[in-house]
Amino acid sequence: METIRKLGTARRAAAMAAAVGLAAGPLSASPAMGQGGSDTATPIQHVVVIFQENVSFDHYFGTYPNAANSDGVPFQAKSDTPSVNGLSPALLNNNQNMYNGAVANPFRLSHSQSATCDEDHNYGAEQLAFDLGLMDNFPATTGSGCGGGYDYGHGAGIVMGYYDGNTVTALWNYAQYFALNDNFFGSTFGPSTPGALNLVAGNTYPATPSGSTPKVVDIGGDGAGTLVGDLDPTGDICSGGVTITMGGRNIGDLLNAKGISWGSFMGGFDLNVTNPNGTTGCNRSHNASTGGTITDYIPHHAWFQYFPSTANPTHARPNVPPSEYGTSADTSANHEYDILDFFAALKAGNLPAVSFLKAPAFEDGHAGYSDPLDEQSFLVTVLNALQKSPFWNSTAVFITWDDSDGWYDHQMGPIINSSSVYNSV
Repeated sequence: METIRKLGTARRAAAMAAAVGLAAGPLSASPAMGQGGSDTATPIQHVVVIFQENVSFDHYFGTYPNAANSDGVPFQAKSDTPSVNGLSPALLNNNQNMYNGAVANPFRLSHSQSATCDEDHNYGAEQLAFDLGLMDNFPATTGSGCGGGYDYGHGAGIVMGYYDGNTVTALWNYAQYFALNDNFFGSTFGPSTPGALNLVAGNTYPATPSGSTPKVVDIGGDGAGTLVGDLDPTGDICSGGVTITMGGRNIGDLLNAKGISWGSFMGGFDLNVTNPNGTTGCNRSHNASTGGTITDYIPHHAWFQYFPSTANPTHARPNVPPSEYGTSADTSANHEYDILDFFAALKAGNLPAVSFLKAPAFEDGHAGYSDPLDEQSFLVTVLNALQKSPFWNSTAVFITWDDSDGWYDHQMGPIINSSSVYNSV
């Protein structure tokens, strides 16, 4: 196992790397493999980024590699496992979050407590929780109790809960056999859409809203501003409410300019599919972990749909066979596909040079409708499919999360840029 560092400006995010390659920093479009060749500077010819939802590092890996082994799947770490930047005994037993209005030390959530409340992960609330780096104000600011028993009697203190290898067993095993990045930081505060945009564009500006909204902060007064909340992409036929269009370029534009194959593969994107429960179109859904159903496709997670150059607003299907998904020959889908298309492409002997994967919502790990068990089902399915493919030995896989959901973490990342946006929110 190896640890790598990436500087950011906000809450620490869990990140993992699998297969034969690791990298630090933003994705680059050069050098890399073209659509028909293998002219890479390293043995890595394929990069797969699996972008999950709403997990802080400590929420999944705070006690790694030590599991309680009192329930769930037993976990035993290898003897040569390096120590990680996790929760010390002092943080576990005398945490400064004990002194705010909803007291709680960090505590273990069991395998049977995999479904939990969604926490407050708004742009301002997360910064208040960090308290200038003291990391001592989580229950009072981001903690959110909920009905239905999913806070397990902790109320707002549920935000201090964490899992260990008896519940996130697959992820801890990937950490054992590949790499765990324990000093990988998010680049902004706030919820999913800013995180998704930062992944593909490294920017949450300029966002032009379709109407008035406090989620776009217009400092310059020119109508475009910085996005600090979740808004759907303008033009997507599944979008609703006030929407935004992003200016500037994203990694898809850079890959296109270099003639490099790539694809975005999202759960629920194909509106022609009918799910086992009879749902179809924008309403394709599955059972949520906390009851009810959740739609597979969530527009405000759809990274490339915000940019006119890489959007597929009607969710048009590809005009090429799976063996050519992700190439310039597909003039219909504009590199935007369903997650089912990723597996179809693999089966057809095709893996684009760069792939971005988003699980159907019920498997994306977002508290409130998904959980770590359903999430790992998706991750294991993807990793197993890649391992069985001829591409495995030339593929680097990155598993990371868009934001922390407000879950407790003990370390603040370094502040790279000061922000006038927070004072305006």
